[in-house]
Order: sequence, then C-alpha cells, then structure tokens
Amino acid sequence: METAEGRIAVTPAMSNQTEAGMDPRKALLKESHSVPLQPSQPSLSTLRNWQVGNEVWQLGMSPLLMGIVNVTPDSFSDGGRFFDVGLAIEQSLRLVEEGADILDIGGESTRPNATPVSLEEELRRVVPVIRELARQTKTPISIDTYKAEVAHRCLSNGATIVNDISGLTFDADMPRVCRDSNCGVIAMHIQGTPQTMQLDPKYSDVVVEVCDFFATRLDELEKEGIARDRIVLDPGIGFGKSAEHNIELLSHISEQRSLGRPILIGHSRKRFLKKILGRDVEERNSGTIGVSLALAAQRTDILRVHDVRATRDAILAWQTVLFGRKPSSAIADPIPR
Repeated sequence: METAEGRIAVTPAMSNQTEAGMDPRKALLKESHSVPLQPSQPSLSTLRNWQVGNEVWQLGMSPLLMGIVNVTPDSFSDGGRFFDVGLAIEQSLRLVEEGADILDIGGESTRPNATPVSLEEELRRVVPVIRELARQTKTPISIDTYKAEVAHRCLSNGATIVNDISGLTFDADMPRVCRDSNCGVIAMHIQGTPQTMQLDPKYSDVVVEVCDFFATRLDELEKEGIARDRIVLDPGIGFGKSAEHNIELLSHISEQRSLGRPILIGHSRKRFLKKILGRDVEERNSGTIGVSLALAAQRTDILRVHDVRATRDAILAWQTVLFGRKPSSAIADPIPR
C-alpha cells in the first residue's frame, strides 16, 4: 500500500511462479470458488481506487449504482421510452433522486444483432441530454459509446466517464481521447460485435479467458498513456456469452478483482435471467435484484441497473441485517462531492 497526494494505491501482491510453475493468475482462476453468504467487513485489502478526472473514488465497500438511461428507440429493455431528449433528462434526474451514484447515457443499442447508428445520429441523441444533465446535477455522468468522437463531444459537454463495450478496441482513436481527457474509463470484454456476438460464443474457460483479456488490455492501455487507476473492468454479461458463461462470470468476481481493478457488472434484466427464471424482460426486476445481492456479497464495485431504488433498498436492508447495523456514510457515499 502506498499513499501519494491522498490516494491509496491497492496493488495485489503476486509472485511470478507457483510451485508447479503455472502462471499464478491462471492457478488462482482454476481454484474452486463459492459465493460468500456472509462476507467480512471491508478492509484495505478489499478496496479499489478509481481516478475520475481530479477525484479519486474508493470502491469495494458497497456497490456503487450506475443508473441506465437509453436514449434509443430499440434497446432490449426500455427502447423508445426515453428516446425524447426531455424524457431522457427527466428519467436521469429521477434516477438521481432514487440514489444513482453515476448516470450512464447511451445513444446506440448494443443488444444482439442491433443495427449500428451513424455518428451524427448518436451525437444528436446524447449530447443535448448530457449537456443539460451536467447543468442540473452533480452526479457523475458516463457516456456509453465505442465511438471516439462521441466520447470527445460528450466529455466536452460534462461527461467524466467513458463506458466502452469494446474495451477501447473498436475505434483506434478512443485511447487517445480518453488519455487526453483524464476521464474515468470502463473497459468491457466482448467476443465479436453486437451483430455477431451471440451466434455461437465459445470458451474453454470463460473466467480465465476474460481475465486474460483484462490483463492484456490493462497493459496495452497503460502503454497508450491511460493509468491503471483510471480503469474499471466489465466482463460483459451477455456480450458474446451463453447463459452458462454469464453465470460462471457472475459467480467468480473475486478472480476478476484479483487483477487489482474495480469490477462493474451490467446484468440488469438480461436474457440469462430467462434461462434461470423463465420470465420475459418486463418480469426480470426481482431476478435482477437477487443477482445484485449475490454480486454485493462478492464485493462487486459497481452495478449497472435500470431500477436504482429497489436495488439500493435491497442492498441496504441486506447489509443492515448481515452486519447488525446500517452502513456508515463512508460506505453509503464513497464518491467525493
């Protein structure tokens, strides 16, 4: 642990070899794992810092909640409901009132087989929303895009985070835009593209392969000038994964956090819940909350959800009963404001 300018850097200590000569990260991932039902209280070893602009957020105590706002006509869950700029702003402010720690604004659906949106159309959808939200709320704003120009324009209008489904690989200019802006970065894993990702996803070991991608991408982005403490990792639930792959990733959060970076999970209302529950998208809120509690038990750092109030209430009630007291304000609000 090292302190510099008020920042705590948490770096996992790991030797270069195991007794059998296996790469230690792969050895760790191969170990059996079960979701803890009664996690211990947070300690420095479980915390992760995320630098967003000039602020440092301490994560790992209780999940931050990222509220989803799709300014699209065709998103899988709420497509068309907030396609109007005014309605998108209204919904965003409603999520803030419900307790959203971050707002994630997207102008292009990336559901399976979605039709790509032009640069001009995506800008038309999201820039007015972000500009007005930056004026009306201090809640941090994330732009959900894989296009560098969209990220640049949104960062110039008040966004402070770029959430890229491709891990900054689809647009060669995206690493430069993120580097120069000093924004927070969310780098997601995807197999294929939204048009191909669910055709026949295959892995020999999905947890190991996703973590290998993360490790490689952290090295590559660091060489591009993006410090590791600015990066959050997202395994990409539903992005080139079967239901079984998704469940494996959701039950192995500690392996993903072992890379030393915060983990974001976007599981809200997704198709794997139909495999578990047999319910259509409009009936998956309860299942989403159940998964959220399992993720909180594993110290997941950020949950990207549609229903912020219900998720926050469920986690708060669960923590209060589990630890015998209500979480402290430091746990409830880890973002400097």
